[in-house]
Amino acid sequence: MAFDGITIHGLCYELAKELIGSRISKIAQPENYELIITCKGQAGQKRLFISANPSLPLIYFTGLNKPSPMTAPNFCMLLRKHISGGRISEVQQMGLERVIKIGIEHLDEMGEQAKKFLMIEIMGKHSNIIFCDEDMKILDAIRHVGALTSSVREVLPGRDYFIPSQEGKFDPWSVTDVMFYEDILKRPMPIAGALTSSLVGFSKVAAIDLCERAGADADRPATAITVQARDDLYREFKSLLSRMDEGDYHPVIYYNNKMPSEFSVYPLSSYSDMEEVSCSDISSMLEDFYTKKAAYTLMQQKSSDIRKHIKNLIERESKKLDLQEKQMADTKKLDNIQLYGELLSAYGHDIKAGSKKVTLKNYYNGEDVTIPLDETKSGIENSQAYFDRYAKLKRTKSALEVQLETTRSSLNYLKETLSFAEMCESAEDLEELKKELRDQGYLKKETQKGKKTKPSKPLHFVSEAGYDFYVGKNNYQNEYVTFKIANGGDWWFHAKQMPGSHVIIKGKNEELPDDQFILAAQLAAFYSSGRDSDKLEIDYIQRKFLKKPAGGPPGYLIYHTNYSMVVKPSTEGLTLDEH
Repeated sequence: MAFDGITIHGLCYELAKELIGSRISKIAQPENYELIITCKGQAGQKRLFISANPSLPLIYFTGLNKPSPMTAPNFCMLLRKHISGGRISEVQQMGLERVIKIGIEHLDEMGEQAKKFLMIEIMGKHSNIIFCDEDMKILDAIRHVGALTSSVREVLPGRDYFIPSQEGKFDPWSVTDVMFYEDILKRPMPIAGALTSSLVGFSKVAAIDLCERAGADADRPATAITVQARDDLYREFKSLLSRMDEGDYHPVIYYNNKMPSEFSVYPLSSYSDMEEVSCSDISSMLEDFYTKKAAYTLMQQKSSDIRKHIKNLIERESKKLDLQEKQMADTKKLDNIQLYGELLSAYGHDIKAGSKKVTLKNYYNGEDVTIPLDETKSGIENSQAYFDRYAKLKRTKSALEVQLETTRSSLNYLKETLSFAEMCESAEDLEELKKELRDQGYLKKETQKGKKTKPSKPLHFVSEAGYDFYVGKNNYQNEYVTFKIANGGDWWFHAKQMPGSHVIIKGKNEELPDDQFILAAQLAAFYSSGRDSDKLEIDYIQRKFLKKPAGGPPGYLIYHTNYSMVVKPSTEGLTLDEH
């Protein structure tokens, strides 16, 4: 849902319950735009993480701590001077703006009761943490904004604090039915756009979900909405505000192929096709989402060089294959060249010198054949030239057949490896993939320095019925699960004619139930290069019918008789055993 006003509202509801009445025991500034404020109250210790980083502004409770610099920044020192030991007296959102106001009561230098405010603005590149006195005068900010940077508002010590107004937008709680119908839905734009451009704190995701709940087409022009749809939309809008007033939040994270795709403080109707995971509270939802998102992004960055290298190898092998196939196409002339040589050998003595071509009768079928000649050679010499060319093409064809098989095998292997590189989830997965490429000669050998990375293991899933499923995460693991873990009677699954993992389901010396076959096929589809497809065809066969050709690359095998089924990529119904 992004960090919109609705998310901030729900987060404020939680922060207020946990923080009001607690005292600030520690303030740290681990990074330029980050604060970690540790508070102690009746519920115990809470650590509040706040980031005004323009690329990723955040606020949530965290159990993690980050090392602080040896010398605290000036902003951190100012906060420690004024509010360390202070009591948090209020936590509130400013309207439905992406602004959280935290009030702190403390004793000033004279021992008198005083009050200060931390204004936390979660506004993308304009995010900030601003420290104000009781009269809302700015004492300092984690990011200074001068007149040269912004013509709307200066954020400097001594300036008055205010939130820039959003022209043309309404506070959702002030919107009446007449305003909703006349001022919002009369805007010449799609319904979702009319909502986001009119309502403070509403993101595009929230607007689309509101339309979904009301049965309205979010892309339909607002001016073309029917009366019924208009009334239903307003009713859902008021229902949402009512749930927010009551603190009726049910935070969830939506996953696409095991990767966090979206979060929301309430279930989204428009994301019902994704895997939905409920969270205990909004703060843990945010921490979990951004931690996993960061881990996924970091792994993509770490694997970018190896993926680029593999893509370059694939491009090189593809060009080589094109050239070899063109050369092989030339060898299709073999039979004609042999025939030309035979006919010229039989009739060559009758051919006049200096001829550029000759038409002879094919004694195999009686048809006339026109043969190009080298005019500088006699008929017999031309015959010998054709026989020489035939012998050369025959040798070329034999060599090309071997080369083509090698190139196709290499290309398939590299495509398979690229698929695994894109699915790497840990440093161990990536290092094992690099080792495999070094072993196969696609990467230069490296002298191992320092501590060796522990080899990663194949994935192990367990179904509710108690069956074990094993998934290879690279070609070495594919071979391992297929030829080491699996017995002859176990079943093997793989996406048809595309890169992917070998999946093995271990039997229990009994006939497998049909639903377990479906689970294994869905798993093979999920761990393949086609995981984003709605449906995939999966081959499956008993392990005893699989053969590995001698000298073949890791993970390469052949089979001739198999079954197949079409399934949707999924891991539902299976639990990952992480031990």
